[in-house]
Formats: sequence, structure tokens, C-alpha cells
Amino acid sequence: NAKKVLHMDRNPYYGGESASITPLEDLYKRFKLPGPPPTSMGRGRDWNVDLIPKFLMANNQLVKMLLYTEVTSYLDFKVTEGSFVYKGGKICKVPSTQAEALVSSLMGLFEKCRFRKFLVYVANFDEKDPRTFEDIHPKKTTMRDVYKKFDLGQDVIDFTGHALALYRTDDYLDQPCCETINRIKLYR
Repeated sequence: NAKKVLHMDRNPYYGGESASITPLEDLYKRFKLPGPPPTSMGRGRDWNVDLIPKFLMANNQLVKMLLYTEVTSYLDFKVTEGSFVYKGGKICKVPSTQAEALVSSLMGLFEKCRFRKFLVYVANFDEKDPRTFEDIHPKKTTMRDVYKKFDLGQDVIDFTGHALALYRTDDYLDQPCCETINRIKLYR
């Protein structure tokens, strides 16, 4: 819009705590990792690591702003194939469907069945249809109580809240469950 902008930052990169750092050598310096990155990782300039990964829903205000400012000519958009977590020395896909829940290595057999029932509940939930509530009041019942109703363990609660509902903190656990359920539905 023909305005001049002065950007000041204490770091040698833009974005503060939510920056994307490149080259890889700068990331190693930022986290005080010993030595240079291994040569098996290729050139440092080929890496761009987000300190806080950004996840854009397809039709939100940020996407509209990026289109308006024509920043999209510098970006590529890609459909997310899934979320992953690191557990037990390996990277595992976070299950987001009933079928994935039954084959996930993140949970034991009984937990898989309970999580599957939870996902069925989420898929059928409609805040405008009280028949879908199943004794859960969306504006009064906390998400912590919903997890308790389905007897989900802490690991499942963690990946559900942070990888599916995309919350950064656990504050959502003591809030009414409606928003979290809708966020999980949107992710699926």
C-alpha cells in the first residue's frame, strides 16, 4: 500500500520467537548444539525450520490477507497429510480417523477402542442437535470431563489436544468442550 516499513529485531532473523530459521547452522547456534550439522543433512541453506510451526486453515483470515498482499507468490500451500509425534524413539502418525485409531502404535489395544469411540462421538457431534450430546453439555462440560468419560489416558489427551485440536497449552482442558470438539472435527 505504498508505505515504508522499518523492521527492528534483536535476532539476526525475522519473526522473534515464532521465526523460521535458515540456514541449519543458525538453528544449531540458537539451541547451542555442539558442532556443525551432520553432512548427511545436506546443505544448511536447504533447511527452513519453524520454531513454532504454522498451520493455516484453508479459508481463514490469514490466508485472505496473504492473498491480498500477494505474499502467496512466495509461498507454496500443501494439504497436510497428518500430524506426527515422537514417542518411544520413533515418529508415529497421530490417528485422526476411526480406522487409523485401530492400527496406531501410539496406544494399546483397549486405548485404541476407547479413542475410536471418542472419534465416533466427535464425528457425530452437532452442537445444534441435543440428540448427539450423549449426556455431555457442550457449553458446561469441560474437555477434561469429556476425556474422563471416554477413559482416555494422558498420552492420548496430549496428542488429541495439541496435534488434533491444535492447542499450544493445556488451558483448554478446563474450558467448555464445544470449541475443542469442533476443532477436532475441523482437523479431521
